[in-house]
Amino acid sequence: MADKRLGVGFIGGGFIGQFHVRSWVGVRDADIMGIVDINRDTAETAAAMARELGVGEPAIHGSITDMVADPNIDAVWIGTPNFTRIEVMEEIAEAVIGGKGELTGICCEKPLGRNVAEAKEMLELARKAELLDGYLEDQLFSTSVQRGKAIVWARGAALTGRPFLARSAEEHSGPHMPWFWEGELQGGGVLNDMMCHSVEVARFLLTEPGAPRESLNPMKVTAHTSCLKWQDPHYVEHLRSISDGKLDYASRPAEDFARGLIEYRDEEGKELIVEVTTSWCFVGAGLRLSMELLGPEYSMSINSLDAGPKVFFSRNVTGEVGEDLVEKQNAEMGLMPIVADEEGEYGYTGENRHMVQSFLAGKRPEENFSDGVNVTELLMTAYMSAEQGRTIEFPPPELDTFIPAVARGQWNPNK
Repeated sequence: MADKRLGVGFIGGGFIGQFHVRSWVGVRDADIMGIVDINRDTAETAAAMARELGVGEPAIHGSITDMVADPNIDAVWIGTPNFTRIEVMEEIAEAVIGGKGELTGICCEKPLGRNVAEAKEMLELARKAELLDGYLEDQLFSTSVQRGKAIVWARGAALTGRPFLARSAEEHSGPHMPWFWEGELQGGGVLNDMMCHSVEVARFLLTEPGAPRESLNPMKVTAHTSCLKWQDPHYVEHLRSISDGKLDYASRPAEDFARGLIEYRDEEGKELIVEVTTSWCFVGAGLRLSMELLGPEYSMSINSLDAGPKVFFSRNVTGEVGEDLVEKQNAEMGLMPIVADEEGEYGYTGENRHMVQSFLAGKRPEENFSDGVNVTELLMTAYMSAEQGRTIEFPPPELDTFIPAVARGQWNPNK
């Protein structure tokens, strides 16, 4: 495929799909050629955005099978809700195996599955359909992460020794859509929703450039979860009101705070530590991503809210509520940062370039479904640790069949 452009189809044209569309202005050798969404209006909105940005002329398809059968589609990106992933992947695999269409590759948003069994099934279906597979973990491809890691390893680690401690945190005031808040649909709470980012970017920072994932071996996992904010009666009522009564955080909450510590060993047996924190309790300017990497004689730090310009609006400047300055924006006045290029800063542009280039070269992407499985294994071990109140050696027994209590609707820290 070296001489052709990659035709890409999006399954899901909502919030995350539109992030990918906007990122495509920085992607070469590929065009967005199709969109399918259960809500046609959503698909039309994403398609119009693609046309306006000049990143493709996507057709609106009535089904996943129809899009796979479209000769203009060479690869598909899955951006549908967590509870639909297996069904979506089954339809893709059935269409490809049944000869209804040909694909080179497939990409899937995080998390790969709500539990280890689902994540492994996604991987197995990709293998059965003989598809190249990419796991869409955007933060690894953030410009700050990529450049910061390269400099730290080339200068600090080369002269004084490898880094030994990585910290990563993702925090905001809560998800956009009601299903994200529901443990049974999403697979958990903030640990499953956002710690998938944090554990993977921290692991990536600690991994020597060019070394395989297996060069770091997870040994133990310790975690804690809680519902610090959203079980307060005021917020319980708010969630009930935005979900037509479906969310009941008084009796069926999901964790809004999670903290974890993962102990690794490198190939020489040296201990390495990953510390991660995630929360739906952060009320600040908006989404905040922060990372740190520490070594013998150096350190690196990243904070997404310190990445660009700031503006100040007095109380006399009023307007509509929006997210034009930063994702999950919480205010319309005061001193506020602007994340000028969210798609690049968060890593969407870099990850999509990598996936496209890998598929065109006929190579499996460096971040793939096998990585998605390993991330899910670490998250499920973290849930085990939080539920049992102790450190868990990795991998624990029965990991493949484990489903967190929060995903079964049986977790409530107030009882």
